[in-house]
Amino acid sequence: MSGPQTLTPREIVSELDKFIIGQGGAKRSVAIALRNRWRRQQVDEELQDEIAPKNIIMIGPTGVGKTEIARRLAKLAQSPFLKVEASKFTEVGYVGRDVESMIRDLTDLAIGMVKAEAQERVRMRAEEIAEERLLDVLLPMPKREERSEETDSGDKMLEVVRSPSEREGNTREKIRRQLHAGKLDHRLVDLEVPDRNVPFVEILSGPGMEEVDINFKDMFGNMFPKRTKRRKMRVPEALKILQQEEAQRLIDMDDVTSEAINRVEQGGIIFLDEIDKIAGRDHTQGPDVSREGVQRDLLPIVEGSTVTTKYGMVRTDHVLFIAAGAFHTCKPSDLVPELQGRFPIRVELEALGKEDFIRILTEPQNALIKQYIALLQTEGVELVFDDEAIEELADIAQFVNERTENIGARRLHTVLEALLEDVSFRAPEMSGQRMDITREYVQSKLSDIKKDEDLSRYIL
Repeated sequence: MSGPQTLTPREIVSELDKFIIGQGGAKRSVAIALRNRWRRQQVDEELQDEIAPKNIIMIGPTGVGKTEIARRLAKLAQSPFLKVEASKFTEVGYVGRDVESMIRDLTDLAIGMVKAEAQERVRMRAEEIAEERLLDVLLPMPKREERSEETDSGDKMLEVVRSPSEREGNTREKIRRQLHAGKLDHRLVDLEVPDRNVPFVEILSGPGMEEVDINFKDMFGNMFPKRTKRRKMRVPEALKILQQEEAQRLIDMDDVTSEAINRVEQGGIIFLDEIDKIAGRDHTQGPDVSREGVQRDLLPIVEGSTVTTKYGMVRTDHVLFIAAGAFHTCKPSDLVPELQGRFPIRVELEALGKEDFIRILTEPQNALIKQYIALLQTEGVELVFDDEAIEELADIAQFVNERTENIGARRLHTVLEALLEDVSFRAPEMSGQRMDITREYVQSKLSDIKKDEDLSRYIL
């Protein structure tokens, strides 16, 4: 199959279909947005900066797949991805976080992602060096012995005497074979490790002051020299620590930082959830003033600005923003006009019904029923669902969603947990048994809860 950067929109939708049921319109929109990133890289450099990302607003009730679409898209593109709730940010002067912190968090994620990839590339070399260091601990090199002899002329001649190298090599290889065979796993060794108990200075900073906080922590952290301490540990733990140290030494953090910042700027995805919670409602006082303030604070980030992070300056001009909200009591046009213009693509997600629930329970690669079957297999219990039981589960989830709060596919989690609570509790005592989940079993466990509105409200 094509690489993540060259997937066609049809291939992207096909990959999303493996995990998300329905919502074809939303899948097409994000697939086009992702493909446009690849297209932008192919045009002349002069024009690349002029092509802005086509940000998306997803409109739909909770539990229909908005977050999952964005998360799977980022995983597919191997892009740094951050999910934030718009309601967590407030205008400076109110209690809350500075909107620029989302770019700093995204950069931190990208640094971790690129660093892990770099460490994986040098893993083999790091393992080789770590093994040699561990063998040095297990078999210290013999000290040199100095011996002086008088020559015929009366002068003293200094001779360095060492143990035969062949014997050393044979012993080292023998220990290496024992190490590979796991025969030394219970042996304890002394190893010098970094001492984490260094003085820690906590800087209390308010909204908009996160960068001051970062600089103070870095400054105070560099004032104290790195200290080490000797720890006694088993050979596998020592080998793991040595491998991590060597991998850290083999990678160039300047290259990691540069690559991470480039990934954020060219491929970063930020999912702004609950954007409807900060939509104004034509009020000029009260909490809505703060909501409009958040929108105006978000505007420069979405439009494209430069944010200061502890790794350097990060431009947000080509970060893709995917906003989402239920918009029950407001509509996208309630956002400030400037922000509306920065989200040119609007897509409405459909509410889920019984047929969708049946497919969600069975079709995706990570389907809920597959998850529960795998979980109980670890206890030696074979869990088998028949088609009628799955249909009954979907029917109950739909019924409860209609009578109480509609939380979409998330209702399936609560229904399945209530259904399998007894089996999950008794699973260690049922090892080697088969458990058939039939329509009758589902009804016996959930019918009373379904009939009692108060019970269904609290349990399902």
